[in-house]
Amino acid sequence: MPPTDVTTLIRTELPRLAGSLRKVGELILEDPAAVTHCSAAELGRRTGTSQATVTRFCRAIGLDSYQHLLIELAQERGRGEVSDWGTAEIGPDISPDDDLQRVVQVVGSADLRAVQQTIDRIDLDAIERAAQAMARARRIDVYGVGGSGAVAQETETRLFRIGCAVRGWTEVHAAATSAALLTPADVAIGISHSGATRETIEPLELAKERGATTVALTADPRSPLARAADIRLISSTSETSFPTGIIGARHSVLVLIDCLYVRVAQLSYQRASASLALTDHIAGRHTVRSRRTR
Repeated sequence: MPPTDVTTLIRTELPRLAGSLRKVGELILEDPAAVTHCSAAELGRRTGTSQATVTRFCRAIGLDSYQHLLIELAQERGRGEVSDWGTAEIGPDISPDDDLQRVVQVVGSADLRAVQQTIDRIDLDAIERAAQAMARARRIDVYGVGGSGAVAQETETRLFRIGCAVRGWTEVHAAATSAALLTPADVAIGISHSGATRETIEPLELAKERGATTVALTADPRSPLARAADIRLISSTSETSFPTGIIGARHSVLVLIDCLYVRVAQLSYQRASASLALTDHIAGRHTVRSRRTR
């Protein structure tokens, strides 16, 4: 498992867990440090479940055993204590009475953790496969709605500038129409933090039916979107007591987009260089120069 990832993994899996398994996950997230001193039987008693339930919980989130969970929690705690971000002192909670300095520290730390966790867990082979397909693609579709729609549009802007035939689709009917016209020479990218957004899953599935190479960018490697894709790129998030996680999620998914953008530019260097050379002057022409008064 990549570093600093086990509590994020539990938060990701928790919505799909029910009953006693969910209780175990909630208690671990409530006080991860205390859990590192518990046996599986003791954790079962604290949650009103059983040792067998704790073992099933570990397997449900993809760990081999309870011992594996303890090791990951201890390692994560150790990393936090030596982190430059100061997260051990700040913590994830924001109260209504906190001053602005603490708000900035907590939100900034959450965003930095999300970005670092994404870097730690990057699958280089998946990035390479996706970039290779994109570099040679006849056409690239990017699907996303809501906050992910903004990321889809950003992806379009970046790839378009290096000569890719790319379009970001944020409306499901238009996305599905475009997906139906794809071929095996094309690439379709679906972006969804949860990986459960129907408006993104449907066009990606249709694109796959048409033979296009499909790529999922999501925080949940077991989500329907991830399962529907040929290639999965996993981002991360770091929650606070206020709903800032989506902000961290957007920063972390943009790390993946940047990696793809640069790698595609490398793989199509002549085309990318020519495209950049033809467009470099445009921003300068639209820059308003300030007039200094004496």
